[in-house]
Formats: sequence, C-alpha cells, structure tokens
Amino acid sequence: MGDSWELEALSKTRGLTNRLTEWVVGLGGGTVILSIALIFFYLLWVVAPIFVPASIDAPARMALTEQPSLLVDVSENGDAVFRVAANGHLEFYDAANGTPLAAFSIDRRATEARRVYPNVDLYTIRDEAGGLWFAQTRYVVNFAGEVRSLTPKLDFPFGVKPIPLPKGTQAYDTQFSDGVLTIAALHETTNGTSSLRLSQYKGVEAGYPLRQPKQVDVPLARSYAHAWLGPRAQWLYLLGADGELQVIGTNPISAPQSYLTTTVLPPGTAMTAASPLLGRYSLAVADSDGGIGQWVLLRDELGYRVTGVRKFAIDEPAQSIIVEPRRKGFATLDAAGTLKVLYPTSRRVVAERRTELTPGTVAAISPRSDFLVAESSPGVLDSFKIHNEHPEISLATLWAKIWYEGYPEPVYSWQSSSADNDFEPKFSLTPLAFGTLKAAFYALLFAVPIAVMGAIYTAYFMAPSMRALVKPGIEIMAALPTVILGFIGGLWLAPIIETYLSSVLAIFVVLPAGLFGFALLWWYLPERITKPFSGWYGLLVVPLILGMLAASFYFGPVLEDTFFNGDSKLWFRDVMGLDFDQRNALVVGLIMGLAVIPTIFSIAEDAIYGVPRHLSNGSLALGATPWQTLVRVVLLTASPGIFSAVMIGMGRAVGETMIVLMATGNTPLMNFNIFEGMRTFAANIAVELPESEVGSSHYRILFLAALVLFMITFVFNTAAEIVRQRLRARYGSL
Repeated sequence: MGDSWELEALSKTRGLTNRLTEWVVGLGGGTVILSIALIFFYLLWVVAPIFVPASIDAPARMALTEQPSLLVDVSENGDAVFRVAANGHLEFYDAANGTPLAAFSIDRRATEARRVYPNVDLYTIRDEAGGLWFAQTRYVVNFAGEVRSLTPKLDFPFGVKPIPLPKGTQAYDTQFSDGVLTIAALHETTNGTSSLRLSQYKGVEAGYPLRQPKQVDVPLARSYAHAWLGPRAQWLYLLGADGELQVIGTNPISAPQSYLTTTVLPPGTAMTAASPLLGRYSLAVADSDGGIGQWVLLRDELGYRVTGVRKFAIDEPAQSIIVEPRRKGFATLDAAGTLKVLYPTSRRVVAERRTELTPGTVAAISPRSDFLVAESSPGVLDSFKIHNEHPEISLATLWAKIWYEGYPEPVYSWQSSSADNDFEPKFSLTPLAFGTLKAAFYALLFAVPIAVMGAIYTAYFMAPSMRALVKPGIEIMAALPTVILGFIGGLWLAPIIETYLSSVLAIFVVLPAGLFGFALLWWYLPERITKPFSGWYGLLVVPLILGMLAASFYFGPVLEDTFFNGDSKLWFRDVMGLDFDQRNALVVGLIMGLAVIPTIFSIAEDAIYGVPRHLSNGSLALGATPWQTLVRVVLLTASPGIFSAVMIGMGRAVGETMIVLMATGNTPLMNFNIFEGMRTFAANIAVELPESEVGSSHYRILFLAALVLFMITFVFNTAAEIVRQRLRARYGSL
C-alpha cells in the first residue's frame, strides 16, 4: 500500500514538473518570438514615413494691400510672410491670418526683387531708376507670459543708398558669401551690342559702406535672357531664350574666360522656364514638349562640359520653376495652374495639385520647404502647406546607380553629410550591403576551413587528454571583446601587413605546403615511430608552424625583390590594378576570422563528437578505414550541426560592428579588392546614428539599414534551418 502511494505521489510530482517545464519553455520561446517581432515592427514603424507620399494641402488665402507683388517669401519658422510691392513698400504679414505686422518703404517704385544667393533673408530690390537696394529681414520673438509675439525688422546692411546698375540692364544676379558681394548684370551698350558687367566687393561687413569694387565689362557676341552666378561666384551661366548656354569663368573677376558654349534644349523645342538649383552646380531647364532637364557643369581631363544628368517628363510644359532655398528640389507651375513638386536626385514628381495660379505668378518656397506662397491675383496671396519630408528617398536612390552633381557618371554612393549647405545627400544602401557581404566573405574564407578542420581533428583524431585542454581553450576565445580584437587589428596587425605584405602573402603558400609536406612524410614513417604519437600530431606541428612563419618573414624581402620588383604594393597597383589601403579586407578577414572561429569550432566539434560511437565502430568493423568512416559516416551524420555552425558564424560575421569599425577604413567601396576596405551596415549605423537628427531622412535610412540587416540575417537563418532539417531527415537515420 505504501509503495502504491509513493508511485502515485511521484507521478503527480512528475506531471506537475513536466507541465511547469512545458509552460516555462513555451513562455520563453514565445517571448523570444514576440521580442523579434517587436524589433521588426519597431524598425518598420521608424522607416515607414520615408515611403509615405508627399502632399500639398488646399491653399489658405489672405488679402494684402492692392498692389502687384514683385517678391513674396516666408520666414524661417513660417510665422510671417514678407512681400515687396511694386510701389516700393516692403511689408510683413502674419502667415496664419494675414494680419499686417510691419511695413517699410524705399520711397521709390520698384521693378524687380529677388533673393541674394545663397541667403534666405537678404534681398535685392531694383528701383525704377536702375538702382539696386539690399534689404535684410529679421524677426524678433518676445514673450509676455505665455503669449508669443513676433516683431519683424528690416535692415539695409550695405547702406541706404542703392548701387547703380548699368543702363539698359536686362538681367542681373547677386551673390553674397564669406564677406564677398558679387553682382553680374547683362545690359545693352550705347551701340546696341550686349555686354556683361561683373562687379565684386571684398571685405564686406554689414553696417559699413561698400568699398570700391573690382569691375570688368565683357563684350558678348549675342544677347542672353538669364544670368546666374555659379557656386561661390567661380563661374557665370548665360542662358539664351533659344537654349544656348555660355559658361564664363569669373575667378579671378578681373580676367573672365569662356569655358564653353552649348545648347541645353532638345532639338525642335523652345525654352519655357529655367532656374539654377541649390548650390548652382546645375540648371533646371523646361522645354515646350513637357520635359525638364537637369544640366550639370562637369570638369574632366578634356576640360569643362555640360551634361544632362536626368530628365523629367510631365504632362504640360512648365511655365515657371520655383526652387527650394535649402534643398535640391523645386516646384513647377504650368498653364493650367497645376502645381508640381519635383526632386532631382530621386527623379520623381513627389506631389502635385490643381490651383488657381497663373504662369508668371510671384511665388516662393519657405526655407524649411514646408510652405509655398504665391500671389494668385494682385493683393491676394495663397499659402500652400507642403508635406514633403523625405523627397530624396526612392527605391532608385537606395539601390540603383545615381548620377550626382560633380560626378562624371552614375555611381553607387553613400555620403550622408558634408561641410557645404548645398550638398546633395547620397543614400545608396548598395555599397553598405556589398561591404557587409564582403567582410563576411573574407572572414568566413579564413575561419571556416580552420574551424571545421580543427573541429574534425579535435573530435575524431585528437587524444582525449589533449582535447580536454584544446577545446576549452578555443571556446574561451569567444569571450574576447571584439573591441579588443578590432584594436589589435587596426593598430597592430594592419601596420605589420603594410610593412611586410610579401611575407604575409607568403604565409598563405608556405604554411599549407609545409604542413602538407610534413603530413606526407609522417604518412611514410614506420608505424612504430608514429603510433606512440597517435592523437598528438597537432602538438607536434606547432614548432613547424612557428618555424614556417619565421621563414616567411625572413625570406619576405627576397620574395619582394624577386617577384614584385622591390615594392609589392606598387606592383599590385601597376600590374594588377589593385590599390592598397592600410586597413583593408585582409586585416578584417584575419581578425574577424579569429572572432568567428570559436563559434564555428565549438558547434561543429560538438556535432562531430556527438555522432554515436556504434556508427563509427560498425563502419570500422566492416573494414572501412578511419578516413572512410569519417567521410562517409561521421561527417554525413554530423552535417546538420556543421552546417548550422557555419551559418551561425556567418550571422556573427554579418552583424559584427567593432572589428569592422576599427580594422577597416569604413570607405563605401564597391569592389572585392582584398587590399581595400569596405563599410558595412553595422559599422555605418554605429558611426552615424549618434550624430543623426531624429526624424530626418538620414536617421530613418539608418533604421532602414538596420531593417535590411535584420532581414538578411532572418533570410539566411531561415534558409539554414530549412537546409539543416533536410540534412537531418536525410542522414539522421544512419
């Protein structure tokens, strides 16, 4: 009776334990799956906004004084609207309700007004007498308790007297940067010919009168409709109504020279609108067929040339082009009043809306590119809210070749920031994906043979007493911090490889050849000599390995003189076309291989050692040699585990950060050159995420890179699990 009660109690205890264990294991597994799903959806949630289509809201209308506008603009924060009226009044209005805030006057009628490039708060006003006024806006914010008020101010930074333009001026442009004011004016001379006057004031300071300028007149062979100063006033674009473009170098201003003359219109078309884009490296030119071409000035070994890098095809010809002051984008307006917002880098129309605006209307985009204001009729202003936070992003800019400004051809490029405000961001993920796979490839190329072969020897051939020391010793290598390995690779190994490149390359030939020769010699030695050392072969070859390493470094200079003409790096560059960087894929492969080897070795060794002994003993009993048993029984049975070890090692290599960050140059190159570096997803995220602006395109693309890396590892692991299950089903019954 007592025994029955004890069995019954044991059964209840065991059942409770089993259920508790099942619940804990299920909860743990479910938590892991839920955590991975949450990581995926969080990354997706951060990335999703860059693929949300842009939009233009219905306009908010405000009534101004009944005077035609020559210029309208929006303040930095979008609080106020600034207008230059034809009667010479400079007026400020509340952007929310159209309430007048302030007004000033130059006491003369005005004929033209525009921004002074590249400023967003400095303007020129041309009066009816041909004088050029410079006005600068300021906005003073005050708080009375919690009530915020805005007080517009207007300054005349270069004095209250206008600068005279040449008589008969037809077009002009101004540029003020780094204390240098440049003015270019196209005008007719007294004898009816066209001429260009270039004036440059240096050492300009706000509040001080302008000094005497350097000035030069350049006679022209024909008339032009537009004149635009290029970046930092280094050259000048002259564009005719027929599409003929002449580029004149203006550095120095006293000796201008013609760079080139070309046409920027397709044959049989007329120009309907044109404007330079941010940076002034390229022009947007619209034609009568509904095309808008982006033309870029390039310089190569043959000199200067203008190249059309991309073209938009829209429904109706654009009658006006309104550029964004701080991005490469622009808006167009056609004869039907359709407003379109375009972005050159992504080469797409990001948003459009039908409006009541007419061609030639005065319009401007705010500095933050979130407002467009335009005069729909004299004294009536329409304000359009634009939702267009990430126009530079598209599938093409992320994965395809893009022709960027200043580049001779389309390229894959990652360059997220620059010192210039007119920089064109380059967000191609292709070089990062390529660099990730390149780093993993060279790491596995070094690690897999050593780790797998070492696992085979340790599990199958090594003496048990030696295995008890070797296996824990290699496994403990996995505890080495990768930052230490990266430090060693970047600051110790990389200079050694650069200095002794021939010796290092010789190791990859001398070491395998020496080991093979010693193994062949060992094979022919009598068994009475080799049998006492059975299982200790690995220890015997350690002195041999050290000796061959020393020999490689000793004879390295001889090899360099014999085969590489005394300079292996120069030989690889001139003969093989392979450039050499100190921190390169070879360093990454060796150091990351050391980080991956313990993982692959440990899992593969356990899989091989875990093959049931009766299988190998049965094979040996049937007359198979140890090598036949290894190849046809042991490895086949252990193949799921070996494959899993390699795939886990690859996952470790793909996601490695610190080694790649410290042991390579982090250059986003697209080649398999083992002597050059790369930039990986993980290293790029580690470097740039702390410096990115939250919510910006850069910030979200870094999260997209993390999502792509997540998907790569997920796909690889899924494929590995499928292959592992098939291998287990095929060889598990041996």
